[in-house]
Amino acid sequence: MDSPLLSVDRLATLLGAGPAPVVLDVRWELAGGARRDLYEQGHIPGGRFIDLEAELAGPPGRGGRHPLPAPQDFTAAMRRAGVSPRRPVVVYDAGPATAAARAWWLLRYFGHPAVTVLNGGLAVWVKSGRGLEPGSPPDGPEGDFTAVPGGMPVLDADRAAELAVSGVLLDARASERFRGESEPVDPVAGHIPGARSRPTTLNVDGSGRFRAADQLHAEFRHLGVDDRIAVGAYCGSGISAAHQVLALELAGYRAALYPGSWSEWITDPQRPVATGG
Repeated sequence: MDSPLLSVDRLATLLGAGPAPVVLDVRWELAGGARRDLYEQGHIPGGRFIDLEAELAGPPGRGGRHPLPAPQDFTAAMRRAGVSPRRPVVVYDAGPATAAARAWWLLRYFGHPAVTVLNGGLAVWVKSGRGLEPGSPPDGPEGDFTAVPGGMPVLDADRAAELAVSGVLLDARASERFRGESEPVDPVAGHIPGARSRPTTLNVDGSGRFRAADQLHAEFRHLGVDDRIAVGAYCGSGISAAHQVLALELAGYRAALYPGSWSEWITDPQRPVATGG
């Protein structure tokens, strides 16, 4: 299996050799939203900015805070960015790949055959001594990518509840949110009954790079992940859960994503809520 990660050295080589991959800058923060301002200050040369909330999610509602975008909307956004199925795509964010993993997962889900995440993101690119490009690059040729759903496994609320009992359902949020001790975003605190806590902060090291595959494999095995049972991930709204799916893939496991995640789960007051460890 080809790795879903790309090193900064490899990206620099690809950008210099041509034809270059499509590079997408997906800097975003939970509190501040899309960081186009940081992109304008400086980005990897040739990179195109992608607004996570406007282009990598549908309108918030009963489907959660960041439901999946409609295929036609995702098609239009990716074509504007020059994405083609015949050209590799590299996605990055400020560092730990929380937002970049969402773009990686969506492109895979909608059928792009060659998507990688820049390991360590912009922080590692800059630390390596490589330069940035300010402003926005001139518009290039429009891409011809067409979004076709189904390339990655997904869960709805009912299937997530079943998986928490019959398999392994990992909660990617901070531990205190899982336990219900703190909930800074959603109106209800707690977790899906039977889910197991695995904050995505454990997937990366201090530089924002993903930990080694064998270490991730051992840690997920400790949580009960096994080749013989189904595994899935959720978070607050389907963003950091994509990071969990990426880490699981690095560890050798194919995992399903619950796109609506906790923010959808709690829209139905009949769904149970668990607290504690």
